[in-house]
Amino acid sequence: LDFPEPWPQIIRIAQRLIGIPRYLSVHPGGIVITPNPIDEYVPIEPAPKGVPIIQWEKDGTEDAGLVKIDLLGNRSLGVIRDAISNLSNNGIVFDENNWEPEEDLDTQINVAKGNTMGCFYIESPATRLLQKKAKVGDFEHLVIHSSIIRPAANEFIREYVRRLHGGHWEPIHPLLEDVLDETYGIMVYQEDVSKTAVALAGFSHADADGLRKIMSKKDKAGKLRDFKERFTAGARSQGVCDKQIKAIWNMMMSFEGYSFCKPHSASYARVSFQAAYLKTHYPAEFMAGVISNQGGFYSTFAYVSEARRMGVKILPPDVNESDIRWKGNSGVIRVGLLSIKHAGTETQQRIVKQREPEPYSSMTDFLKQVQPDDTEARSLIYAGAFDALHPKENRAELLWELACWQKTRSVRSKKTDLFDIGPDRDKPTLPPESELKRLRQEFAVLGFLCDRHPMTLYADQLKGKGIVNARDLSRLVGRHVKVAGLLITGKVVRTKHGDPMEFLTFEDETGLIEATFFPKTYHRFCSMLDKSRPFILHGKVEADFGAITLTVKRVSAILKSGI
Repeated sequence: LDFPEPWPQIIRIAQRLIGIPRYLSVHPGGIVITPNPIDEYVPIEPAPKGVPIIQWEKDGTEDAGLVKIDLLGNRSLGVIRDAISNLSNNGIVFDENNWEPEEDLDTQINVAKGNTMGCFYIESPATRLLQKKAKVGDFEHLVIHSSIIRPAANEFIREYVRRLHGGHWEPIHPLLEDVLDETYGIMVYQEDVSKTAVALAGFSHADADGLRKIMSKKDKAGKLRDFKERFTAGARSQGVCDKQIKAIWNMMMSFEGYSFCKPHSASYARVSFQAAYLKTHYPAEFMAGVISNQGGFYSTFAYVSEARRMGVKILPPDVNESDIRWKGNSGVIRVGLLSIKHAGTETQQRIVKQREPEPYSSMTDFLKQVQPDDTEARSLIYAGAFDALHPKENRAELLWELACWQKTRSVRSKKTDLFDIGPDRDKPTLPPESELKRLRQEFAVLGFLCDRHPMTLYADQLKGKGIVNARDLSRLVGRHVKVAGLLITGKVVRTKHGDPMEFLTFEDETGLIEATFFPKTYHRFCSMLDKSRPFILHGKVEADFGAITLTVKRVSAILKSGI
């Protein structure tokens, strides 16, 4: 493209900036450990945030022989902690010391079926589909799956599944027969790269580890080219043909970006199994922990739907019953105050504290004690948090009482009225409450509906259109169908030719729809897809090793809004 001045000069200068550090920052979890005081080994300085840091960056630290460990937080440990704490509060004795979730058959069955939404590291659509294709749920295979499910390994994943199900295979070269036997002849872990370089190309262990490390670097092109030349020469010297060398090198390159060593993958699989066990045996307590800790792969809406599919009942927020966090008990989950939009943290804390002596007797009693602002009070009403206190009043009447209380508070603060004009005055006759309006307001402040799936509100609009349910797709393999659902997550990837495509997950009230948008379909419909409304997907039902997906050909929006 030809740009007018001064843009060509700006672009040239900008190119020179690439790769230059912008600023110094503190690694969020990098810890350097030394036998003696650290300033005997490396200069230190105080960071702006007050913590002592070394003056070297990570690569220099490693080159100097210092031990650097990344200590990173894991939200799923909080999920497991909260679920077990919830069980204890419910009077259930849970023995963590003798807990062996990997040996639990029911948990293994759920893992093998891909019923792992909410479970650490194995809840993504790609991993759940892999589990469904593999049909194995034991710990050893989950360790493999946790590492092989990396961005550049798609072609090797399919070959792994084929071999797992008994497909014939031979090692790429006899020298690798013992090296990769555990993983069906496919490189899965980081150390497989190192072991292959040693066995096939005669690398020293130090050089092989250098090859492994360079693959995760951003500026690896030059060094990787040198490694490739040395690898090719070394492999040729051991009688490996060029075709085999190319195939092995391509498999190594599937580790670009990121990958796991086996201990890392095993530690992840351990946490995954703990989560899967709790989900299998204590779904209400577990899903409450997932939602309370937030930030999982899916939204609260999707997790609520998953809980409902497992038979868990969702109770609405309640000013006398809800804690700040979600709580589960015996197949029932009570929505936590943290999920009510606009309800501030301090207000949530006051709600719980002020009811400790005795529960709130009415909404007016609540307003006097908690003193929420107008937006918070309205959100609580829309969420249904006062419904149990006023079972015979609709939410429009509660809004009228709120307005009266606000007027009373305003007048009293000005001290200009001797008369009480509070909410005890006679209520006007209000029109009947629209159920659809009530549900829309509830959805607006919660992001989900407590008593139903939003897709049920579109039943009349979808009637007679030949829509099939998500749970029935497995019986329609090979057929072209129409299915309606709400978008819950998606991931854009690129084909070998660089064209964008997307894997999307939709859901209706019966289950999940794993949809594939190939480049042409993606280009045509990507701009119209969002999470604010449902869509009708037109496509063909496909089965790959038993995993059901929908290859989408066309998308149409449902024009009339239910929520």
